[in-house]
Amino acid sequence: MIYLDNAATTKTAPEVVEAMLPYFTECFGNPGAIYSAGFAGRKAVNEARRIIAEALGAKPEEIYFTAGGTESDNWAIKAAAESCRHKGRHIITTKIEHHAVLHTCTYLEKRGYEVTYLEVDREGLVDLKALRAALRPDTILISVMFANNEIGVIEPVKEIGDLARERGILFHTDAVQAFGQIPVDVNLLHIDMLSASAHKLNGPKGMGMLYIRSGLKVGSFLHGGGQEKGMRAGTENVPGIVGFAAAVSRAGRMMEDKIRRESALRDYLIARIEEQIPYCSLNGHRERRLPGNVNFSFRFVQGEALVLMLDMKGVCVSGGSACTSGSTDPSHVLLALGLNPEDAEGALRMTLSEENTKEELDTVVEYLKDSVRKLREMSPLYEAFLKKRK
Repeated sequence: MIYLDNAATTKTAPEVVEAMLPYFTECFGNPGAIYSAGFAGRKAVNEARRIIAEALGAKPEEIYFTAGGTESDNWAIKAAAESCRHKGRHIITTKIEHHAVLHTCTYLEKRGYEVTYLEVDREGLVDLKALRAALRPDTILISVMFANNEIGVIEPVKEIGDLARERGILFHTDAVQAFGQIPVDVNLLHIDMLSASAHKLNGPKGMGMLYIRSGLKVGSFLHGGGQEKGMRAGTENVPGIVGFAAAVSRAGRMMEDKIRRESALRDYLIARIEEQIPYCSLNGHRERRLPGNVNFSFRFVQGEALVLMLDMKGVCVSGGSACTSGSTDPSHVLLALGLNPEDAEGALRMTLSEENTKEELDTVVEYLKDSVRKLREMSPLYEAFLKKRK
């Protein structure tokens, strides 16, 4: 198998699994208990909080553990809206956010909030002038993702954070795709809230975190016990938390080499596809993108059919976001870039890891070239296109 869908999920690293194992069997006590078996779990949670905070340039008390990025996004946006409703009811986000953000904003619109959905340019970048123009006296929150999950574009987070801080507006970023892949410093970037997920950086599934800057008065998300300083009730997932911290430590050690290697492989794959396959186009900014992200649209081809044909050859890729698999609608991200529905439906996302090799990518290009050719041979649109060219 050649696995090229690391934006959907990553393989849990062996050292992460090893770090987690004792907390399933030996140190299984409830971390809220006062006896020694519970203390061991509590100590592990506190150490994990410290490790993750350090990776973000944050304080341990600013890290809250959740069940994943979706929960973190929901918590951040709903809590910010609720806590700031006396100041206003206007929220700014973008049209290319993850559905965890977009659907939460829709939920709030039904409850009397107003949401401005910013356009992006053809390469997927937010227009800072448009953002500034969208600001109102009653704007209480800006939520812009750090890097897009489909096209890998890295947004101008520093500039957005500066603007939000200058205006006294809360700034939340969904950093699920960025954290552990590229450097993220919440203080340098003036981020007030940040969402992240463990399984995007070789950690366990079902484990996430929300950074909330000290001093922000936001409400709890789950009500019940006093876990997470009373902000998120429920017995802590100690093995998951330990695994998350182990994955973060691993990512920090590897990041510099990983960025260099994956960027080179990414650019190699882009160049090979553009050289070998006609009538295709790269989606997203060519330089301002995550090291391992490659997203192409192939004209006269259905992306879903390509995914299935490559799967038959042992290659795992995606037609877009893993969270919308099974949907027949074109990607909202690609439509926001200005692609027509046909080209958006012909999209394929390939996301790399440190385990991929140049030889694997050469194989993928050959498989892809063959699959695109076969699908186009069955396409009446392609046949009509060729006749027009004659």
